[in-house]
Amino acid sequence: MSSDSLDTSAGRPLVRRAARPLTAFAGVVVAGVAGFTLLGGVGVVDALFWLVDPTSIELHFREHAGPERLVKMYAVLVLSGLVLAGLWTGETALAAAFGGQITEELERMQNDRAIADLDDHVVICGYGMFGRTVADSLRSADRDVVVVETDETQYERALDSEDVLAVNADARREQTLVDAGIRRADTVVAAIDDSNVNIQISIAASQLAPEVTLVVRVGEEMYESLARRAGADEVVIPEVVSGRQVIESL
Repeated sequence: MSSDSLDTSAGRPLVRRAARPLTAFAGVVVAGVAGFTLLGGVGVVDALFWLVDPTSIELHFREHAGPERLVKMYAVLVLSGLVLAGLWTGETALAAAFGGQITEELERMQNDRAIADLDDHVVICGYGMFGRTVADSLRSADRDVVVVETDETQYERALDSEDVLAVNADARREQTLVDAGIRRADTVVAAIDDSNVNIQISIAASQLAPEVTLVVRVGEEMYESLARRAGADEVVIPEVVSGRQVIESL
């Protein structure tokens, strides 16, 4: 996978949910090993073996002096903790499976891998009407498209579209643009319905990938000079373009 590909698994709902029971399980294991080592006077390997086979505790104290009863009581507590943590982990896995989260997670991983394999694609920041129109036109021309969208509904809508990959994050963040493969992209289109946000995207994009072609949408002509200074190669004012099209059709 490319060095600028996305590693977002830590931020995903499924991974976050699984991390808690797994952390609890690991904590019980560490506590068990530490306790057995301290109370029983054994090494780490033997302490781990006691977790796997508690009957070996009695065998140990047949040949060694020590607080056998205390160690056995501690073993009961540790094994109870392991059972509870294991049940919690299993419940989380089953809930994720029946809730469709595993399938969703796999689909997102496939999406991320596909983005990492792209070159000379177009990154479209924003999947509103303007962004969708641009994406549809590019798909018709057999161009690879990666959509960056903060809104979950629009993000899912982009993924549901044929031949469109997507990143669910804020395009003003440099890491988001890196995740979208900006350093391998041919063009970035700042298509959000907010001129100031698009200009911020332009600044981040021009710093990360100075050679990329940058197309910026603005709502008014007063923003055009700002967009140019931010690095825009082309500035689009939809209202102006629409007006010209109307005149041409008359």
